[in-house]
Amino acid sequence: MLAAIDAASESVLLELYLVRSGIIATRFFAALAEAVRRGARVCVIFDAFGSLGLARADRRRLLEAGVELRFFNPLRLQQRLANLLRDHRKLLVADGRTAFVGGAGLTDDFAPGSRRGPWRELMVEIEGPVVADWQRAFARTWRRCGPELALPEPPACPPRVTGAAGRLSLSEARQRSVLASGVIRRIDSATRRAWIMSAYFVPSRRFRKALRRAARRGVDVRLLMPGARTDHPWVRQAARRFYGRMLRNGVQIFEYQPNMLHAKAILCDDWVSLGSSNLDRWSLRWNLEANQEVADSRFADVTAALFERDFSVSRAISRRHWRHRAWLDRLRETIAGALDRQLDRWRRPRRPQG
Repeated sequence: MLAAIDAASESVLLELYLVRSGIIATRFFAALAEAVRRGARVCVIFDAFGSLGLARADRRRLLEAGVELRFFNPLRLQQRLANLLRDHRKLLVADGRTAFVGGAGLTDDFAPGSRRGPWRELMVEIEGPVVADWQRAFARTWRRCGPELALPEPPACPPRVTGAAGRLSLSEARQRSVLASGVIRRIDSATRRAWIMSAYFVPSRRFRKALRRAARRGVDVRLLMPGARTDHPWVRQAARRFYGRMLRNGVQIFEYQPNMLHAKAILCDDWVSLGSSNLDRWSLRWNLEANQEVADSRFADVTAALFERDFSVSRAISRRHWRHRAWLDRLRETIAGALDRQLDRWRRPRRPQG
């Protein structure tokens, strides 16, 4: 991502949720400032809540360098529940030719050599016609924070013979998620495998039923979930209350051990979706999310190899182990589940009218 910013001569568009001042952020801010000095237009959207850890000095440094900086949905008391609407997307577009999509943020948690080890994360680098769609997606979010982006359309880019079929998949807050519906359709049509990697997987009933149905008809269904090293332990406990029924229906569950799992990816047969969405009910209701979908056997094989490496350093949860887990774990799951159900009742998503 830094190399793409360094090579940009026309524009750099950056949209992120989690931003905190530190070594990683400083490196990116220096690269963005240098891009402005080269004559590139640099536009940045940070989520107002996710960037609370951004120091005022860093904000001032970006603005003084000529970076156009906007914050999505600044927190205001009078907005009440609307303050929960967050931009959880992670997107970089350079010169309208290269895009990066995934789950990483600008914090030192992702830095190699950090005290507790870097968070496990995935980003995908994209070239080809779909990059124009990512620029348009950024422009729509930019417009929600102020005036139009007014950048020229990316140059025409014919599909590569050696490329892969793909499209962007977005989730808008308070609307029925196209992203989630697409994943469920893929799970329902899977014949060989349905593997999901997620940091905060508290799935809806639709998701749970789709996964159980797939496992019962013989599909290799696997969930890669965070282990004890997580930044939201109560979310993990809320998710674990679903393990028992999943295991009884043949779903395999793995908990990642080396460090914090923050990556988000879905693999169904030869179809991959990779991006910012954890496929949990909260984010699909309240967040802007963005995934890159790829339908290609070669890319699927690469993704499967990533999954396999992570499975090999994870702890498989067995039905026998699960039945004999500690009473304290059961209590935590019960409490977290009650909190999750209460939050779920706060607000139902508004369906688009038409």
